[in-house]
Amino acid sequence: MNKTGYFTHPECRKHEMGPGHPECPERLDAIADRLLITGVRDALDLREAPEASLSDIELAHDRMYVASLRGLSDGLKEEILAGGPAYAQVDPDTAMNEHTWDAALHAVGAVLAATDAVVAGELENAFCAIRPPGHHAGRNKAMGFCFFNNVAIGAKYALERHGLKRVAIVDFDVHHGNGTEDILSGDDRVLMVGFFQHPFYPYTGTEFPADNMVNVPVPAYTRGMAIRELIDIVWLPRLDAFKPEMIFMSAGFDAHREDDMGQLGLTEQDYAWITWRIKEMARRHAKGRIVSCLEGGYNLSALARSVEAHLRVLADV
Repeated sequence: MNKTGYFTHPECRKHEMGPGHPECPERLDAIADRLLITGVRDALDLREAPEASLSDIELAHDRMYVASLRGLSDGLKEEILAGGPAYAQVDPDTAMNEHTWDAALHAVGAVLAATDAVVAGELENAFCAIRPPGHHAGRNKAMGFCFFNNVAIGAKYALERHGLKRVAIVDFDVHHGNGTEDILSGDDRVLMVGFFQHPFYPYTGTEFPADNMVNVPVPAYTRGMAIRELIDIVWLPRLDAFKPEMIFMSAGFDAHREDDMGQLGLTEQDYAWITWRIKEMARRHAKGRIVSCLEGGYNLSALARSVEAHLRVLADV
């Protein structure tokens, strides 16, 4: 049995936010193509993501917020049938099309199914190739290309449905995971560690974070070796002391030096190193249990190569 799961669903490709939008369906195609031509795909346990239930989504989001998104989706479909616009704008850079609601349910469903499989011991770890991403979505707000906070829901699910006592979240996207912090700030069952370019969108993460938030803001043009040093000095001692029973990753690859969305200088080798260090931590404290969820990464070539490097470490290939 391949011990690294790969969870995705065709609906995740149907969500899109208009021509030229950087968070595009081709991101998933680039990853899938790269894993196929490099042979990494053969080392993975490929699984189709189910839809998440609304009760599980409501572990992290307000019920009225979930209902409002569903209502917006239903209204959009009616407008399209009547010849209206193809998109409903929810934020200056975030829009729904007629497939967004279903894609978002399958994105969360991927994380929850991966969590079930990893907790049960069917898989050691898993990667969720999903869209829309999640880490900017707050308890009652969609923003930054995100609707439901996939990782925060996964963490709550592991705690509430599987009875784990301590889970960690590792966020290495170029942007601060403000939505994850909004949902989980002050919950001492969760430790979140992250680095992010600052000052930069969403301009959060530095104003008196709670004790369970280990935020590491770095200036533009910070390179991989400096990030590695910060991880060794700041993240790893906190994770070691916390002894997580499971680790979730908000795996954004837009800190890559070729990605124009940010101005950090990471390479595929840096993502492999980060993954290796977190995998060591998971094996020490959490029986190797990791669920990694795709967040950012908008240069298609750099994204595909970085996910390949990430998965090579997770799958030991």
